[in-house]
Amino acid sequence: MPVSPDLDILLLGETGEAEELVLALRDRSDCHVCRPSELGISPAELTDSARLRALLSDRGIRLVVNAAGPYEAALSDCALDAAVATEGQVLRVTRPPWHRDLLDSWIEVPSVAAAADICRWYGKRILVTLTEADLAPFAGNDRCHFIIRLPAAPAGPLDLAHYDLVIGRGPFPWLDERRLMMEQQIDLLVSRNSGGLDAYAKIDVARDLAIPVVMIRRPVSPMQPQAETIAQALTWIDAWRQAQREH
Repeated sequence: MPVSPDLDILLLGETGEAEELVLALRDRSDCHVCRPSELGISPAELTDSARLRALLSDRGIRLVVNAAGPYEAALSDCALDAAVATEGQVLRVTRPPWHRDLLDSWIEVPSVAAAADICRWYGKRILVTLTEADLAPFAGNDRCHFIIRLPAAPAGPLDLAHYDLVIGRGPFPWLDERRLMMEQQIDLLVSRNSGGLDAYAKIDVARDLAIPVVMIRRPVSPMQPQAETIAQALTWIDAWRQAQREH
Protein backbone atom coordinates (compact mmCIF):
# COMPACT_ATOMS: atom_id res chain seq x y z
CA MET A 1 0.00 0.00 0.00
CA PRO A 2 1.45 3.45 -0.83
CA VAL A 3 2.75 5.49 2.06
CA SER A 4 0.24 8.14 3.12
CA PRO A 5 1.92 11.54 3.35
CA ASP A 6 -0.47 12.50 6.13
CA LEU A 7 0.25 9.60 8.45
CA ASP A 8 3.96 9.01 8.71
CA ILE A 9 4.31 9.55 12.49
CA LEU A 10 2.13 7.93 15.16
CA LEU A 11 2.42 9.58 18.58
CA LEU A 12 1.51 7.48 21.61
CA GLY A 13 0.90 8.62 25.17
CA GLU A 14 -1.22 11.01 27.21
CA THR A 15 1.66 12.66 29.05
CA GLY A 16 2.75 16.27 29.09
CA GLU A 17 5.63 15.29 26.81
CA ALA A 18 3.18 13.88 24.27
CA GLU A 19 1.16 17.10 24.24
CA GLU A 20 4.29 19.23 23.79
CA LEU A 21 5.48 17.02 20.93
CA VAL A 22 2.13 17.22 19.12
CA LEU A 23 2.24 21.01 19.21
CA ALA A 24 5.86 21.15 18.10
CA LEU A 25 5.49 18.63 15.27
CA ARG A 26 2.28 20.09 13.88
CA ASP A 27 4.04 23.42 13.47
CA ARG A 28 6.38 21.74 10.97
CA SER A 29 5.20 21.46 7.39
CA ASP A 30 7.34 18.36 6.75
CA CYS A 31 6.06 16.42 9.79
CA HIS A 32 2.68 14.70 9.60
CA VAL A 33 1.68 13.36 13.01
CA CYS A 34 -1.45 11.61 14.25
CA ARG A 35 -2.76 10.32 17.58
CA PRO A 36 -4.46 6.91 18.06
CA SER A 37 -7.80 8.56 18.88
CA GLU A 38 -7.75 10.32 15.50
CA LEU A 39 -7.55 6.91 13.82
CA GLY A 40 -10.37 5.43 15.90
CA ILE A 41 -7.98 3.28 17.96
CA SER A 42 -8.92 2.65 21.59
CA PRO A 43 -6.36 2.48 24.43
CA ALA A 44 -7.00 -1.27 24.79
CA GLU A 45 -6.14 -1.86 21.13
CA LEU A 46 -2.75 -0.22 21.62
CA THR A 47 -1.66 -3.17 23.78
CA ASP A 48 -2.66 -5.65 21.07
CA SER A 49 0.52 -6.26 19.07
CA ALA A 50 -1.29 -7.72 16.05
CA ARG A 51 -3.75 -4.80 15.92
CA LEU A 52 -0.98 -2.24 16.19
CA ARG A 53 1.12 -3.97 13.53
CA ALA A 54 -1.86 -3.94 11.18
CA LEU A 55 -2.44 -0.24 11.85
CA LEU A 56 1.15 0.69 11.03
CA SER A 57 1.16 -1.43 7.89
CA ASP A 58 -2.25 -0.37 6.57
CA ARG A 59 -1.71 3.33 7.21
CA GLY A 60 1.88 3.43 6.00
CA ILE A 61 3.12 4.79 9.32
CA ARG A 62 6.93 4.75 9.35
CA LEU A 63 7.73 6.17 12.81
CA VAL A 64 6.19 5.51 16.22
CA VAL A 65 7.01 8.13 18.83
CA ASN A 66 6.17 6.54 22.17
CA ALA A 67 5.72 9.26 24.78
CA ALA A 68 3.62 7.12 27.14
CA GLY A 69 4.32 7.11 30.87
CA PRO A 70 7.34 5.15 32.10
CA TYR A 71 5.12 2.51 33.75
CA GLU A 72 3.04 1.71 30.66
CA ALA A 73 5.18 -1.32 29.91
CA ALA A 74 2.58 -3.27 27.91
CA LEU A 75 1.98 -0.38 25.52
CA SER A 76 5.72 0.25 25.14
CA ASP A 77 6.44 -3.41 24.41
CA CYS A 78 3.70 -3.52 21.76
CA ALA A 79 4.90 -0.29 20.16
CA LEU A 80 8.43 -1.65 19.82
CA ASP A 81 7.21 -5.03 18.56
CA ALA A 82 4.92 -3.45 15.96
CA ALA A 83 7.56 -1.04 14.68
CA VAL A 84 10.15 -3.79 14.29
CA ALA A 85 7.67 -6.17 12.64
CA THR A 86 6.69 -3.55 10.03
CA GLU A 87 10.30 -2.44 9.42
CA GLY A 88 9.51 0.96 10.87
CA GLN A 89 11.26 2.94 13.58
CA VAL A 90 10.36 3.74 17.18
CA LEU A 91 11.53 6.54 19.45
CA ARG A 92 10.92 6.24 23.19
CA VAL A 93 10.43 9.62 24.85
CA THR A 94 10.44 9.49 28.64
CA ARG A 95 11.56 11.96 31.27
CA PRO A 96 14.51 10.85 33.41
CA PRO A 97 13.71 9.28 36.78
CA TRP A 98 14.29 11.03 40.08
CA HIS A 99 17.60 10.29 41.74
CA ARG A 100 17.87 9.65 45.42
CA ASP A 101 19.29 12.52 47.47
CA LEU A 102 21.66 11.74 50.33
CA LEU A 103 18.98 12.94 52.76
CA ASP A 104 16.19 10.85 51.20
CA SER A 105 14.95 7.73 52.97
CA TRP A 106 13.78 5.52 50.13
CA ILE A 107 12.68 1.91 50.26
CA GLU A 108 12.98 0.91 46.61
CA VAL A 109 10.73 -1.92 45.44
CA PRO A 110 10.10 -3.51 42.02
CA SER A 111 6.29 -3.45 41.97
CA VAL A 112 3.06 -2.18 43.50
CA ALA A 113 2.59 -5.59 45.17
CA ALA A 114 5.98 -5.25 46.84
CA ALA A 115 5.06 -1.75 48.02
CA ALA A 116 1.83 -3.12 49.53
CA ASP A 117 3.84 -5.78 51.36
CA ILE A 118 6.00 -3.08 52.97
CA CYS A 119 2.84 -1.36 54.20
CA ARG A 120 1.78 -4.52 56.05
CA TRP A 121 4.51 -3.98 58.62
CA TYR A 122 5.74 -0.40 58.23
CA GLY A 123 3.89 2.90 58.56
CA LYS A 124 0.66 3.80 60.35
CA ARG A 125 -0.72 6.65 58.27
CA ILE A 126 0.34 6.11 54.69
CA LEU A 127 -0.10 8.49 51.76
CA VAL A 128 -0.57 6.47 48.54
CA THR A 129 -0.17 8.43 45.28
CA LEU A 130 -0.95 5.72 42.72
CA THR A 131 -3.98 5.05 40.51
CA GLU A 132 -7.24 3.37 41.47
CA ALA A 133 -6.23 0.33 39.40
CA ASP A 134 -3.13 -0.10 41.59
CA LEU A 135 -4.94 -0.39 44.93
CA ALA A 136 -5.94 -4.08 44.93
CA PRO A 137 -2.68 -5.29 46.56
CA PHE A 138 -3.36 -3.00 49.54
CA ALA A 139 -6.68 -4.73 50.35
CA GLY A 140 -6.73 -6.83 53.51
CA ASN A 141 -4.38 -4.53 55.38
CA ASP A 142 -6.30 -3.50 58.49
CA ARG A 143 -3.19 -2.48 60.44
CA CYS A 144 -2.74 1.02 59.06
CA HIS A 145 -4.77 3.96 57.74
CA PHE A 146 -4.35 4.92 54.08
CA ILE A 147 -4.72 8.39 52.65
CA ILE A 148 -5.44 7.69 48.99
CA ARG A 149 -4.93 10.53 46.53
CA LEU A 150 -6.64 10.09 43.16
CA PRO A 151 -7.17 12.48 40.23
CA ALA A 152 -10.92 11.70 40.15
CA ALA A 153 -13.45 10.18 42.52
CA PRO A 154 -13.67 6.37 42.28
CA ALA A 155 -16.84 4.72 41.03
CA GLY A 156 -17.55 3.24 44.46
CA PRO A 157 -16.03 2.52 47.87
CA LEU A 158 -12.48 1.21 47.82
CA ASP A 159 -11.70 -2.28 49.08
CA LEU A 160 -9.61 -0.99 51.99
CA ALA A 161 -10.29 -1.36 55.70
CA HIS A 162 -9.26 2.13 56.81
CA TYR A 163 -8.80 5.01 54.40
CA ASP A 164 -9.55 8.62 53.49
CA LEU A 165 -9.76 9.95 49.94
CA VAL A 166 -8.07 13.07 48.66
CA ILE A 167 -9.27 14.00 45.18
CA GLY A 168 -7.12 16.30 43.08
CA ARG A 169 -5.09 16.47 39.92
CA GLY A 170 -1.52 17.72 40.09
CA PRO A 171 0.85 19.37 39.93
CA PHE A 172 0.55 20.10 43.65
CA PRO A 173 2.44 23.07 45.14
CA TRP A 174 5.12 22.37 47.74
CA LEU A 175 3.21 24.16 50.51
CA ASP A 176 0.05 22.14 49.79
CA GLU A 177 2.01 18.88 49.93
CA ARG A 178 3.57 19.89 53.23
CA ARG A 179 0.20 20.90 54.67
CA LEU A 180 -1.35 17.59 53.62
CA MET A 181 1.42 15.46 55.12
CA MET A 182 1.49 17.40 58.37
CA GLU A 183 -2.30 17.59 58.85
CA GLN A 184 -2.73 13.91 58.03
CA GLN A 185 0.28 12.94 60.17
CA ILE A 186 1.77 10.96 57.32
CA ASP A 187 4.63 8.65 58.32
CA LEU A 188 5.10 6.80 55.00
CA LEU A 189 4.67 7.76 51.34
CA VAL A 190 4.08 5.34 48.45
CA SER A 191 5.02 6.67 45.03
CA ARG A 192 6.15 5.68 41.56
CA ASN A 193 9.38 7.17 40.26
CA SER A 194 7.59 9.20 37.61
CA GLY A 195 10.34 11.79 37.21
CA GLY A 196 9.90 15.40 36.20
CA LEU A 197 9.22 18.50 38.26
CA ASP A 198 5.40 18.42 38.35
CA ALA A 199 5.18 15.55 40.86
CA TYR A 200 8.46 16.11 42.70
CA ALA A 201 7.12 18.39 45.48
CA LYS A 202 5.88 15.39 47.50
CA ILE A 203 9.35 13.83 47.39
CA ASP A 204 10.95 17.10 48.46
CA VAL A 205 8.47 17.51 51.32
CA ALA A 206 8.97 13.91 52.46
CA ARG A 207 12.72 14.57 52.67
CA ASP A 208 12.12 17.79 54.61
CA LEU A 209 9.83 16.03 57.10
CA ALA A 210 12.03 12.89 57.30
CA ILE A 211 9.18 10.72 55.97
CA PRO A 212 10.34 7.45 54.33
CA VAL A 213 9.24 6.84 50.76
CA VAL A 214 8.36 3.45 49.28
CA MET A 215 9.60 4.11 45.76
CA ILE A 216 8.37 1.79 43.01
CA ARG A 217 11.13 1.36 40.45
CA ARG A 218 10.46 1.74 36.75
CA PRO A 219 10.22 -1.39 34.60
CA VAL A 220 13.33 -2.09 32.57
CA SER A 221 13.00 -0.58 29.11
CA PRO A 222 14.07 -2.64 26.07
CA MET A 223 16.97 -1.39 23.98
CA GLN A 224 15.68 1.24 21.55
CA PRO A 225 16.35 4.85 20.57
CA GLN A 226 15.42 7.11 23.50
CA ALA A 227 15.08 10.82 24.26
CA GLU A 228 14.69 12.38 27.70
CA THR A 229 13.59 15.87 26.61
CA ILE A 230 11.43 17.42 23.91
CA ALA A 231 14.51 19.06 22.38
CA GLN A 232 16.30 15.71 22.14
CA ALA A 233 13.21 14.12 20.58
CA LEU A 234 12.87 16.84 17.95
CA THR A 235 16.56 16.62 17.07
CA TRP A 236 16.25 12.84 16.65
CA ILE A 237 13.11 13.17 14.51
CA ASP A 238 14.81 15.77 12.30
CA ALA A 239 17.72 13.37 11.75
CA TRP A 240 15.31 10.52 10.99
CA ARG A 241 13.40 12.58 8.44
CA GLN A 242 16.62 13.69 6.79
CA ALA A 243 17.69 10.04 6.49
CA GLN A 244 14.27 9.21 5.01
CA ARG A 245 14.64 11.89 2.35
CA GLU A 246 18.15 10.74 1.45
CA HIS A 247 17.01 7.11 1.29
